[in-house]
Amino acid sequence: MPRPGSAWAAALLLLALALGPGGCSEITFELPDNAKQCFYEDITQGTKCTLEFQVITGGHYDVDCRLEDPDGVVLYKEMKKQYDSFTFTASRNGTYKFCFSNEFSTFTHKTVYFDFQVGEDPPLFPSENRVSALTQMESACVSIHEALKSVIDYQTHFRLREAQGRSRAEDLNTRVAYWSIGEAIILLVVSIGQVFLLKSFFSDKRTTTTRVGS
Repeated sequence: MPRPGSAWAAALLLLALALGPGGCSEITFELPDNAKQCFYEDITQGTKCTLEFQVITGGHYDVDCRLEDPDGVVLYKEMKKQYDSFTFTASRNGTYKFCFSNEFSTFTHKTVYFDFQVGEDPPLFPSENRVSALTQMESACVSIHEALKSVIDYQTHFRLREAQGRSRAEDLNTRVAYWSIGEAIILLVVSIGQVFLLKSFFSDKRTTTTRVGS
């Protein structure tokens, strides 16, 4: 039976790794209109990486994305994408560059979220890759750790969906408000025009008679 102290230590280690996994970058940034933003990451050959992005607010919720290796070879390129995910294995050591472009937009700026994962998460226990089987406590901690990572991913996606849905609702509300104001102005102008038109129908027209003497 494990000691209480070791159980608490395992739980704290589990929470620390679940809340702050290594090799992962999550950033939300503003991308102005006619602008381009690039990010750089040093990656070792043979490392598996995943780039995932989503446009949260702005315009049609789309952006251009481009990923290049240290030699400038394009590994991934998509135009006007709302969201996407791309996984690759580094073919050589060096600095990899990925850029987000909003140069096709003239008036609207975007809010972009991306998650760039480099490599695999470190093992929960230093002896996890040993030949012998894990203890019941260690197996339970590993299972909980994997479940917590899935929960964190789901929470992130739900937060992004909620932010995007709120942005769409605010845009729709603004358009409806402007449309209502326009309709009210048009209705007022038409009503005033009809009043003056009807008034002109019922107004007295005086005629002037001129006598011509013989």
